[in-house]
Amino acid sequence: MLRTARSLAREIGLEAVTPGVGATLRMLAAAGNARAVVEIGTGTGVSGVWLLRGMRPDGVLTTIDVEAEHQRIARRVFVEAGYPAGRTRIITGRALDVLPRLADGVYDLVFVDADVAEYRACVDAALRLLRPGGLLAIGRALAGGRIGDPAARDPATVTVREVVKAVRESEDWVPALLPAGDGLLTAVRRG
Repeated sequence: MLRTARSLAREIGLEAVTPGVGATLRMLAAAGNARAVVEIGTGTGVSGVWLLRGMRPDGVLTTIDVEAEHQRIARRVFVEAGYPAGRTRIITGRALDVLPRLADGVYDLVFVDADVAEYRACVDAALRLLRPGGLLAIGRALAGGRIGDPAARDPATVTVREVVKAVRESEDWVPALLPAGDGLLTAVRRG
């Protein structure tokens, strides 16, 4: 099923998470005994399937994407992967409009893999959404290998660099930058 979802992502011009990032997401969900997960950026459901594989059997994945077509594909991928409709809550909309409507302090994991320009606001929202000990994961945190190049000053790289620095320096997070795929910034929310 993941091969099909990955192929569908390529067809519509999306870059799905790599198998290494997926396996890391599954492990993070399992390590946190995740029952409530928020995914920002549904895509074609590749990362969602990985998250569901690591979550508790009674867990619910809330996935947000601005593109209804992406979510239509993801809905099909989730069902074909064997997950009943009750295991996913698919919300169409801009993340920054949807996140304020989600409950405070009840989520076990928040995965951000959407518009880089919204990463900082998504980190702020994750701090509110996650329970103490909850996990934040941010995809593409190495910015295509440009994160460590001080000459790389394009807006996306600068934004990712600033978000990584802000999380690293915050007293609210215990972070680690993992080299899986194009980088996965992970952080545990302090109590």
